[in-house]
Amino acid sequence: MLLPANFDSVSLDGVISDWLCALREFSVEALMVLGPDPFAGQEDRLVLAIHPPRLLEAAEALAESRDFGAPWRDSDAPLVAWQDISKSAFESLGRWRRLWLAHGYQSVVRIAFPLTVGRAFECYLFSPRQWHDRSEAALLAWSALNIWPLLKRALAEARSPLSPRELECLSLAFQGMTARESGELLACSERTVNFHLSNAMTKLRVDNKLAAIQRACWFGLI
Repeated sequence: MLLPANFDSVSLDGVISDWLCALREFSVEALMVLGPDPFAGQEDRLVLAIHPPRLLEAAEALAESRDFGAPWRDSDAPLVAWQDISKSAFESLGRWRRLWLAHGYQSVVRIAFPLTVGRAFECYLFSPRQWHDRSEAALLAWSALNIWPLLKRALAEARSPLSPRELECLSLAFQGMTARESGELLACSERTVNFHLSNAMTKLRVDNKLAAIQRACWFGLI
């Protein structure tokens, strides 16, 4: 597993490894997770997880492409996509497809988990063989739906820029609580709650609670 240096990879590695092991019967040998860059534009995506790590360049090429980007999410396209990338004409392939083919992968299933303002988390499952039966893609999508809550939590804990108290105060604000109500619930002063909210906004590079909540959602924290 290859992750950014600030990741605490212990629990995340376990989730990814267990999921990949469970997918062996479908000949899935690689998986990746893309997520929105909270500090960039709508189309900008980050590689949040990739296994095996030698595929990082191919994963980054997919993240940088406009395939499955904002126009796709804004359309009526399905949240699950199955592609046989080996059947496209080589000269018409995007860079990410050429790289994945060069590593021996022929089929991919993408499962999207939509977020606010056209963003999404995306899980990609790759196989070196062609999937001929649509039911296989459906089973892979079902496996992603089952593991996603655990995987999302592991990703959020690993990459959160907020302290537990800052996140707690922001989550209560998301629920509609005022700083005074949050303080009563947390047994602290209104001033302390506002202090934590201010720190959260600074770390998330915004100047109001609504924008902070939105960016926290893009991190998968709320």
